[in-house]
Parts: sequence; C-alpha cells; structure tokens
Amino acid sequence: MYNLLPGLTVIEASSFVASPTAGLYLAQMGAEVIRVDQIGGGPDFRRWPVTQNGDSLYWENLNRAKKSLALDLGRPEGRELLQALVRATGQFVTNFPVKGFLAHETLAQGRPDLITVRVMGWADGSPALDYTVNNAVGYPMLTGPGPEPVNHVLPAWDLLTGAYAAFALMAALRRRDATGEGGEIRIPLSDVAIGTVANLGGIAEVMDTGADRPRLGNTVFGLFGRDFTTRDGKRTMIVVVTHRQWANFIAALNLGDAIARVEAERGVSFAKDDGLRFTHRDALFPLFEAAIAARDHADLAATFDAGGIVHSAYGTMADAVRDPRLVTENPIFGTADDPSGTRYPAVGAFATLPGEERRPPAPAPRNGQHSEQVLAETLGLSSGEIARLFDAGIAGSSGR
Repeated sequence: MYNLLPGLTVIEASSFVASPTAGLYLAQMGAEVIRVDQIGGGPDFRRWPVTQNGDSLYWENLNRAKKSLALDLGRPEGRELLQALVRATGQFVTNFPVKGFLAHETLAQGRPDLITVRVMGWADGSPALDYTVNNAVGYPMLTGPGPEPVNHVLPAWDLLTGAYAAFALMAALRRRDATGEGGEIRIPLSDVAIGTVANLGGIAEVMDTGADRPRLGNTVFGLFGRDFTTRDGKRTMIVVVTHRQWANFIAALNLGDAIARVEAERGVSFAKDDGLRFTHRDALFPLFEAAIAARDHADLAATFDAGGIVHSAYGTMADAVRDPRLVTENPIFGTADDPSGTRYPAVGAFATLPGEERRPPAPAPRNGQHSEQVLAETLGLSSGEIARLFDAGIAGSSGR
C-alpha cells in the first residue's frame, strides 16, 4: 500500500475479476475506492475459493483496501443514490452494461467532466468471459502438444483488462486536469486479448506464414527453452535469452565440444542466434537432456545461478506459499484483519518504491461496512435521512 493518489475517490460498481482488479490497483496506490454492491453481496460475493464457513477468499482479496456501500439496487431510490455518488465524485469504474441506469450519458447529466471506465466482454456489448475470449483468439490451440485444445487456469485477459482500466482512468484524469474534459472509456476483454495477440506479433505471423504456429508443448517458441529432468527426478524449466547465458549454459554442462560438432555438421553458429538454436533443437535437445539427467537439481541450480542462467523447478502452489523469496520473506505480504477471520499472508501493492514507506496490506470490507460513512461524508446526507434509508431497506450495513 502506498499513498500516491491522495484525494482521489473512485466509485466502483462491478463483479468478478477485471473491473474489481482495476479498483484494487487504484486502492493499493492510495485512492479511496468505494465499491457499491447489492445488500447481502453481489453475484461474486461467494465465489470460490471459499473457506469452510463459505466466505469467499476470492472476493476478500480482490477487494482489499476498498470501502463498501450496500444498496438495494433493485429499487429506484437505491439506483438514484448510486448515480448521485458517481456524480459527486466524478470517477467511476464498472462492468455494468452500456445501457441502463449506469449509462455514461445518464450519469454525466449535471457532471459533464465525469470519467467512466467501463469493462466489457465484446465491443458490441455481448457478454464474454476470460475463458471464452481466450478460446476465440486461439491460444488454447497453441498450448500443449495437441491435437486437443488446452485451456489455462489463469484469467490473463481479466487481469490485463483490469490493469489497463486503471491505467486508462489515470490517463483520462490527466486529460481532464489539462482540458476539463470528461468522457467514457470502454475496454472490452476481447479487444485487450486480440490486441495483445497483435502486440506480440501473432496476427502478423499468421498473415505472413498463412498458417498457425506449430504446437510445441513446453518448448519456448523462437528461443532455446524447455523443461528438462535432473538425475533426482526434478523437472525444471530452462530458458536462454542472451548470448552470454548460452555460453555459460554450455560451459556449465561441459558441452562445448558436442555443440561445436553440431555446428560443423550443419554449417551454423549458435553463439549469437536465438533462432538457430530453436530451429536446430532436434540436435541440441538430446545433448542437454543427457547432460542435465546426469546431475542432481541442487548442484545444477547452484551452477546455473552462478552463470546467470534462467531456470526454475516446477512446483505446486503449496510449494510457492512456503518459498521465502516468493512469500514468507517477501515484503509485499503482511497480515490483515480480514472479514473471513482466516489467517494467511495478505498481499499489498506489487510495486516497490525505494525510499517510500510500504504500508501493510489493508483488509477487505464487510458488505455495507462503510454505508453510513459514505452516505454522510460523500453525499452529505443527514443522520435522519441515513436512518430512513436503513429503516426502508434501501441501504444496508454489516453492523445492522
């Protein structure tokens, strides 16, 4: 947690991963993020993984450092309160549909400098999820050995979209500071996905070759990179990305003479050409397989570390939790008094700012925990009006 965005209040009305991620990153950098949900929780409030008591660890961690206002959004007065909040603050992040009571044109009435960042599925407003967008852009047909498609479990497009949404809001704020202009920014998952494919050269590659890239299992395309197994049965991923690493890699495994023979037989030099190492992997991989299979992992890892060679043994998520470098001694983690009551390493901001104080991770709110505070401080409602809203069931609080 850092205090880089003091004075910035953002209203968030969202669910699932992408839109809450945008709010999370803004909150971690010091913005006041007020998440507005239905009383009792929105559609993602119990999403797995959950504790034995049914509390969502997913929700708890995607909503750290935010405030929670609970309203009955099924009633006109509840919807009007959310609209008033958006207008009062001027910054809004959501994945609600383009049309309806949270349409930008409706919200901007009386607040022309309003900035709305809207996360979407498809650009035409059709719904989509990370897993269906990933299917559409072709990555499952490039993953694994084939012929069946292989889905991955990481919601990469959700996370990229959330991060892009936070970036887009900050860019829009900079423009508004300079010009006074507001506006809506729509960020479809599908555009983030296919745009990323294009940024990585995928579209150009298909258009140039007229075919999809061959499926390579765990082999890294265009580089010398693959998984290998050591003598003691440890499977480890090794990737060579610089010419110096290649030289050190060969020296570490005493393969200089064997590599030279391959180069002489094929009339090539691997010293400064990533592509050639990839192209001639049929001759190179067996040499490295045998050399690595003759060494124990601990010995090999120490040698690789000394040579600056990039490698990592495969492990489980449980292994990662016990890893000092990743979790147990990593300063991005701390403890927080979370609503679930479950004790585990809580994560704060990923960034490190040398010289800046890193604040401990903040807990997630309980549903409606800050309802009275937000209604009083942000909307300026009187205590009597707030009591009426609670009595009528239009606003809710974890303490009531």
